[in-house]
Amino acid sequence: MTQTITMIDYGGSNLRSVQKAFEAVGAAVVVSADPETIRRAPRLVLPGVGAFGAGISALRARGLEPAIQEAVQRGAPLLGICLGMQFLFRESHEMGRHPGLNLLPGQVLRFPTNPPHDPGALHAPHAAPRTLKIPHMGWNQIEHDGAHPLLRDVPGGAHTYFVHSYYCAPDQAEDVLAHTAYGITFAAIVGHENVFGIQFHPEKSQKRGLQILRNFSAI
Repeated sequence: MTQTITMIDYGGSNLRSVQKAFEAVGAAVVVSADPETIRRAPRLVLPGVGAFGAGISALRARGLEPAIQEAVQRGAPLLGICLGMQFLFRESHEMGRHPGLNLLPGQVLRFPTNPPHDPGALHAPHAAPRTLKIPHMGWNQIEHDGAHPLLRDVPGGAHTYFVHSYYCAPDQAEDVLAHTAYGITFAAIVGHENVFGIQFHPEKSQKRGLQILRNFSAI
C-alpha cells in the first residue's frame, strides 16, 4: 500500500530532494504549509538546512507549531531531518539560545573544536583529530543495535552523509537510536514513541538512507 507523507514547508530549502527520495521508495508526498493539512496528516516529515533561529522563526511565523504539536499528540509519526531533527529539541545554542518544538528533551550544541579524548568514541584512535574541522561534512559510520523498526535492514557501521556544525544532545540516553563519532560520540538518529530525527541527509546517503526512509514510511 502506498503511504502518504506530508512534508512541512516552512520556507526552508532541500524540500525537493527529500521529496524525490521518498518518492523513490514508493511513498506519495504532499508538500504543505497549511496548518490544517499538517494537523490532519497521517505522517509528517520536517526537513531543513540552515540556521536554527531563522528556521524555527519561519516555522512559527506560518503558524505551523501548534499544528505539528497536535498531529504528534494524535499519534502521527513525525520525522525531522538534519535541521528538522534539531527543531525537535527543547532549545538550540546556535548563535544565541532559541527555543525548539520541545518534542524531545535535550539541547542542540556546537561541536567543540578541541574535544577532550573520548574513550567511548567509535574508532577512537582514528576518529578524533586534535582540532576538528567544523562543519562536520562527509561520510561517517552510524552504529546501532538493530532493534528499532526505523533501522530495519540497515547494518551497523553503515556509512551516511553528514553536513552540520551543531549536534543534538538528548537528555534521555534511550532516545538515541543510532550514534556516530566526530571528536565526540553524538546522536545520529533519535526517537521517542512517534517522534524521530535523523541528523545526516538520508536523501544523500544512497541505499542506506533510502532504506531508513522506506522504514519510516512503514511505521
